[in-house]
Amino acid sequence: MLVEPKRVLFATIGSLGDLHPCLALGTELRRRGHRVTVAAIEFYRGRVEELGLGFRPLRPNWDPTDPELIRQCEDLKSGPEVLFRKLILPELRHTFDDLLAAAADADVMIAGELVFAAPLVAEKLGLRWVSAILSPCSFFSSHDPSIMVNVPGLIHLHKLGRPVYRAALNLGRMGTRHWWSPVRDLRRQQGLSTDCDPLFRDKFSPDLVLALFSKWLARRQPDWPAQTRQPGFVYFDHELAGRGLGDDLDAFLSDGEPPIVFTLGSTAVHSAGNFFKVSAEAAARLGKRAVLLGDDGEASSTRLRKVRYASYAAVFPRAAAVVHQGGSGTTAQALRAGRPMLIVPFGWDQPDNGARVGRQGAGLSLARKEYSADAAAAALQRLLHEPSFALHAAEAAAEIAEEDGLGGACDEIEWLLSKTAHR
Repeated sequence: MLVEPKRVLFATIGSLGDLHPCLALGTELRRRGHRVTVAAIEFYRGRVEELGLGFRPLRPNWDPTDPELIRQCEDLKSGPEVLFRKLILPELRHTFDDLLAAAADADVMIAGELVFAAPLVAEKLGLRWVSAILSPCSFFSSHDPSIMVNVPGLIHLHKLGRPVYRAALNLGRMGTRHWWSPVRDLRRQQGLSTDCDPLFRDKFSPDLVLALFSKWLARRQPDWPAQTRQPGFVYFDHELAGRGLGDDLDAFLSDGEPPIVFTLGSTAVHSAGNFFKVSAEAAARLGKRAVLLGDDGEASSTRLRKVRYASYAAVFPRAAAVVHQGGSGTTAQALRAGRPMLIVPFGWDQPDNGARVGRQGAGLSLARKEYSADAAAAALQRLLHEPSFALHAAEAAAEIAEEDGLGGACDEIEWLLSKTAHR
């Protein structure tokens, strides 16, 4: 699609898992001739600007590597409330002011679902915008119910029928209505309607919703917004240019049987607890080589490598199995690599992603509180020796290889841009 160059603004609040899809999309849109700016926390300025993209700071200005902050947000029961009510919503007016200034000359805005100011800014400016949704659980579907991290038992109500499950979701909506008083107050101050539902309704743009995950993980449901398009996972592989593998890790991967790779993504790794210690013990009990990706301590033996950073896209295809926290980006990379996986959820969408991978036969899940050397070794023994896991993982990789998440998502954004006059 040939589209006149336009000005595109990405707005994201969260971890690298939230930022990386924006960087992948922004880099491709820039290659197509558009002027791209990313509004994100100041912590990520360098990552954005080194790609040649514009940057605008977006409050709240926190440190996404703060272990105590991560620990609070990843508590399975209270994490969502902590993030929303203690970190994001108290700064809502600042976020709104920052985003309003950044969007003043934008033709289209693409916003993550934690940017609760985005619908207000779009309405205030008359700006077309796109919702970027990274996980199936964000759709709250009663046709394909998800495991909600703070109320995991809710999914069992689906056995009683969709109306019962939907009624339970509505009770949850009513029970959290008081969370959104800051949004209603700001809407009132801006002369906007106070009829709002930030978590269940307003995060979905009326213009375009992008479901940025593979159909293998979850297929479109009748109760998703009608304006939803599902191009697939969007991978950010820019780091492969000179930063994929160090010489030592490359040599280790090449010298012997494929190792088990243990990692915790970009957030949980900063509050890992005993994950890496337990992982090393589990691999030793199985007599397997291992890579602890995110643990930068000294290697304990010639069969173990501890590496602070390496590209998942470079490491995962050379693994026997991958053990990880189940974040959207890490899960996407493990699926693309076609490797069986053990998911140990730390919070958010991770329990649901783990359950979906398990239902498809490409991996297993183990609750974080149950992650011991014995339990991990038993699960890995199954993954490595029951052929069905490798078979289903390979089938997932083949299906995902047929999708063009990056190109398809950018095509959809350009379709919206084609309908948008310069501002």
